[in-house]
Amino acid sequence: MMPRAAIGLRVLGVVIALWCAVLGGGAAQDLAADTAALLAFRDAVGRRLPWGASSSPCGWRGVRCDAGGARVVRLQLPGAKLVGQLPVGTVGNLTALRALSLRSNALSGGIPADIGNCGELRALYLQGNQLAGEIPEGFFSLQLLQRVDLSHNRIAGGVSPEFNKLRRLATLYLQNNSLNGSLPADLDLPRLQLFNVSYNDQLTGPVPALLARKPVSAFSGTGLCGAPLSPCANPAPPSPSPSPPILPPPAAPQGSKSSKLSGGAIAGIAVGAGAALLVALAMIVVLCFKRRRRKDGRPADVDEDASPVSVTVARTDKSEMKRSRSSQTMASGAKKLVFVGGEPDMPYDLETLLHASAEVVGKGWLGTTYRATLEGGAAVVAVKRLREAPIPEREFRDKVAALAALRQDNLAPLRAYFYSRDEKLLISDFVGAGALSSLLHGGSGAVGRVRFGFTSRARIALAAARGVAFIHGAGSSHGNIKSSNVVVNHTHDGAYLTDHGLVQLLGAAVPLKRVTGYRAPEVSDLRRASREADVYSFGVLLLELLTGRPPANAVPGLDGVDLPQWVRAVVQVEWTAEVFDASIADETHAEEEMMRLLKLAIECTEQRPERRPVMAEVAARIEHIVDSAIRNADVDDFESVSS
Repeated sequence: MMPRAAIGLRVLGVVIALWCAVLGGGAAQDLAADTAALLAFRDAVGRRLPWGASSSPCGWRGVRCDAGGARVVRLQLPGAKLVGQLPVGTVGNLTALRALSLRSNALSGGIPADIGNCGELRALYLQGNQLAGEIPEGFFSLQLLQRVDLSHNRIAGGVSPEFNKLRRLATLYLQNNSLNGSLPADLDLPRLQLFNVSYNDQLTGPVPALLARKPVSAFSGTGLCGAPLSPCANPAPPSPSPSPPILPPPAAPQGSKSSKLSGGAIAGIAVGAGAALLVALAMIVVLCFKRRRRKDGRPADVDEDASPVSVTVARTDKSEMKRSRSSQTMASGAKKLVFVGGEPDMPYDLETLLHASAEVVGKGWLGTTYRATLEGGAAVVAVKRLREAPIPEREFRDKVAALAALRQDNLAPLRAYFYSRDEKLLISDFVGAGALSSLLHGGSGAVGRVRFGFTSRARIALAAARGVAFIHGAGSSHGNIKSSNVVVNHTHDGAYLTDHGLVQLLGAAVPLKRVTGYRAPEVSDLRRASREADVYSFGVLLLELLTGRPPANAVPGLDGVDLPQWVRAVVQVEWTAEVFDASIADETHAEEEMMRLLKLAIECTEQRPERRPVMAEVAARIEHIVDSAIRNADVDDFESVSS
């Protein structure tokens, strides 16, 4: 007979085996349910998705499972050309889902009513679709939610007080929708960091106390009032008693004191009117005299109403600059262009430059940049007309000479300058096809908005990094690094830095403009910006390249964000893939390189300057990233052709 101890061990083994089978079967059943939900999702809105019923969904595009492969925890399909309505029984059946990103698609209808079944959801990104209707009730049961972006849709209804149930919410973006009503006065979200309801023109009423310290841009294009906006209009004070309306007093008898006062008032009005008439006549005489003088002394081809977009430099100067000794000096030729580094191959003088065909290609707080084509197309140059630079000529000349001495492949070379008391021009080679800001965000630049991949972006970053590293190696700093000062070449795989060192030409009396999202936190005066501050600005530029988002106050007409703060907030969700621009988010062959560049950008935007890497190291690390991305792209192309 079998010993009693052996029988007990065998029974225990059978029990354990049965328990494991039950658990394994349950996990398989859960994954099978997730698979069915994903296939229903594909059939409803994503028929182009390369998902197959025979393989595990954990390897499907945009799908991620937990460590054991038992449940789907992430669904990431930004810019995947999803079209149609999300039905019940698709996303709502992915009950273990922790992150959902369907941004930048063409989804319509409403947010699925069963979204509340996703009780593990931490991050929800549905921006850039055509979703309509009100936020469903089940949404407010997602108590683990931390990041929500529903912006740029057609979501209607009010901002519900039920948002107070989402105690962990740190980001809430609702801008560019059709929300109405008022914001809940008792809004209480203790962890809220980023908030925006701008461009919901039917939102009215006061801003809740919780949001009083948010930026004004978070409420632009609404009817809201109160801090940080203008004060709300106070209602008319109630009448102290229900007495009948007050009738106007009876007219005073003729010859009374009241009549004398009225006569004095009338006399005062008459005297004032007479004085105003005399002033008006005097102004007309002066204007006619000035017009005659200008007509006698001005060249015949000057047009005061010339278009600011397609003009000649001469017209622009004449119409915008003060009529001063500067104008007479330039016209007489007493002042000349000063070439730095030798005469050009095709010599030209100030008169030729001023009569060149030109167009505005950029405007900034430092000045306006023109693209000037000299007569006969002999040369195309960039003319920077400085807005203000009240510094002595000797100091200006020395600083321009130092800038012109910086010659490197990724720096637009400075060729000449013009100096007078009220007018200062810098002439450099016209390089590239258009500004990086135009390439990323659209606008009136020469490049326009096109899609370009991660490898091209990394190459542009490398070119800019080499330019900044060269400037730092020469013992100087750029001082104004931003995407509008990075000019991209025609093939979108290289770039040139412009405006380097121009902040050094500003006098101490020139007021600085508003703070932009590129400026390092320790910088209060760009004229004293350090190389560490350049590194911070370059890190923001990298984040702009990776996310496709503009920094705060950087692009007119676009809502920017504090990019370092926003990226760090998203990374806290442990899903860094969400930060990437939809145009590159699906480049699976470059995922590792994108993460490495993102990590470098975060290091560059450290709050403490001493913790930031130096630009030589930054350029070297980007070079390795570019090399790796090119190798991976070549392998991916080879495998695609082979298969």
